[in-house]
Amino acid sequence: MTQLRLFALLCLLVVWTTFGALAAGGPHIVDDAEVETPGVCHLETWATRFIPGDGYFNLAPACTTLKMPWLEIGAAYQHYWDQFIAGPLLGPAMKVNFQSVEKTGLGIGLGLNAGVNMRTGDLGYAQLLALVTYQLNERVRLNFNGGWSYLQSDVPHAAFYGAQVEANVGGGLQLMLEGFGRTQGGLVGSQVGLRFTPTIWGREPFDFDLLVGTYFDHTSTRFVTLGVTVRY
Repeated sequence: MTQLRLFALLCLLVVWTTFGALAAGGPHIVDDAEVETPGVCHLETWATRFIPGDGYFNLAPACTTLKMPWLEIGAAYQHYWDQFIAGPLLGPAMKVNFQSVEKTGLGIGLGLNAGVNMRTGDLGYAQLLALVTYQLNERVRLNFNGGWSYLQSDVPHAAFYGAQVEANVGGGLQLMLEGFGRTQGGLVGSQVGLRFTPTIWGREPFDFDLLVGTYFDHTSTRFVTLGVTVRY
């Protein structure tokens, strides 16, 4: 499998989002420790275009119930394509919050997800990550991820690591800068993004994301992502 395919599959690992003025998840590679607001569900959609021409589409619902406000449960359908393969992947996603950043300034969580190729029945990816969020000040958060990842590839098992800075610049706009990688396979990447979360009738029902990223190996490959999250 080419390095480009490996990185596209790495991007498929991220299937979570959170609710609030500062919110990782969605098409961000690095996630935060917070779960969805209890009693609220969301539907994430995004599409990524790699240069050259590969890409993938993500559709991922998830909910947090009032009875278990520390647990977010969801699923993801992801369709990856290039000139050689077209892999539809489907699987569960779960996030457990042990300590909320809203209460203590330090959030701690655990994320688990996996996806099966619907055409072959093979496990396409799986991931178990420790999630840490630190509230630097009222406008800036730092997110850190670390753990194990599996990809159906020439290098199936490796540690994943990532760090992210999120800044609320006002007017419903958030800026994001992140770096991430796998310890095997030479994958190191970065991404910068802008998220717009409008307030409508006292609620924030939508996120709109525009992101540009690259990964660095023997060549530099760029990718562009458009995303929309709907809460209900």
